[in-house]
Amino acid sequence: MSNVPPPPPGPYYAAPQPMSPSDEKMWSVLVHIGGIFLEFFAALIGYLLLKDRGPFVRAHTATALNFQLTLLIAFVVGGVLAIVGIGVLIIIAAAVLNVVFSVIAAVKAGNGEFYQYPMSIKFFS
Repeated sequence: MSNVPPPPPGPYYAAPQPMSPSDEKMWSVLVHIGGIFLEFFAALIGYLLLKDRGPFVRAHTATALNFQLTLLIAFVVGGVLAIVGIGVLIIIAAAVLNVVFSVIAAVKAGNGEFYQYPMSIKFFS
């Protein structure tokens, strides 16, 4: 064995740099608004890429992902129940709740406040 020190960590091993508070707010708002248009994909990508960049953005991306996954379950149940007729109402209600609660969450994130979606199943924390 030689006493040669290991090489310095490369770019693949570097710890993510924390964001400034204004960047955390901006990305939190974008993740919530992205849920309206891209459903759970925006929240999933935001969570995977931004969860280690700051506590504020982690809380908001996890909350958005939990809500979007809950809505995904509602859409699937509504799709299955569409043959009975009640499923269409479930899908419409879920779509309206997605827009309303995502806008409320985006406003709260823009103000620097934490927000918990009502009726959301907690998959991630």
